[in-house]
Amino acid sequence: MKPDEIKQEIEQLDLADKLHLVEDIWDSIAATNDVLPLADWQRKELDRRYEEYAAGKVELHEWQGVHEGLRDK
Repeated sequence: MKPDEIKQEIEQLDLADKLHLVEDIWDSIAATNDVLPLADWQRKELDRRYEEYAAGKVELHEWQGVHEGLRDK
């Protein structure tokens, strides 16, 4: 089935069915996320950030503190 045909079928669904379909699609993506390709620049950036972390050059914060700081803004 072509993407345009899929879109037409989706348009005929009610909201509950559309939401269920979205959930199923995300679950399918999550089940295969180990095969998602990274662009070269993304891999380099992740490597750079990990090297900074491993070298102790990154200041880490507890998520609760970050969350509170964002809520206070």
